[in-house]
Amino acid sequence: MEKTTPYTEFTVRLTLLEDCLGMTPSDPKIHEEFIASKAPDAPSMEEEVEAMGVEAVVEKGMTVFPRLADGTPFLWDYQIRGMFKDACGMLRRVPKTKSSQMKAYKKIIDGNIFVQPRKIPFTLSGELGNMQRPLRASTPQGERVALANSETIPAGSSVEFKVICMNDADKYTVLEWLDYGKLRGLGQWRNASWGIFDYDIVDG
Repeated sequence: MEKTTPYTEFTVRLTLLEDCLGMTPSDPKIHEEFIASKAPDAPSMEEEVEAMGVEAVVEKGMTVFPRLADGTPFLWDYQIRGMFKDACGMLRRVPKTKSSQMKAYKKIIDGNIFVQPRKIPFTLSGELGNMQRPLRASTPQGERVALANSETIPAGSSVEFKVICMNDADKYTVLEWLDYGKLRGLGQWRNASWGIFDYDIVDG
């Protein structure tokens, strides 16, 4: 079937250079009451809560990866588009980047740039792990410390997904975001260099 619009599509393979930390809360109540309400482009609450596999997770505050029916961890398509928004938001502050010239970038990513499939499975390089680290915050009651706990995908694991750009020129902006992502990373605790990756264009 011929295309009816002049869009372009290409397939990206991301390969983790450092472990990636889970982003989805294991507690379904946290997810239903807060996360889902803040993510209007996310799947339905019922679909995502079912995919999280919360029965297998015993710690309420842990962030995990959702699972396919066979137990394979995956990313949602909107998490990749969220990475694009994060990258564009930062690169808009960098003169002469393509992102700095993009107005209403969130609307463009939501309406003109798509990621498939909806569930993007990992090809694992080893066993899933677990990372705990303290989180410190200054509050009116003084310094408070909480323990953050995340499921981890090991370095060397990869995901493949298709990017569809309704405007051909946006492909080069997406590549700019992926180049930034190599430095910024994917998943929780990115500011500590977890989830950094390399990528290849494998088709398109």
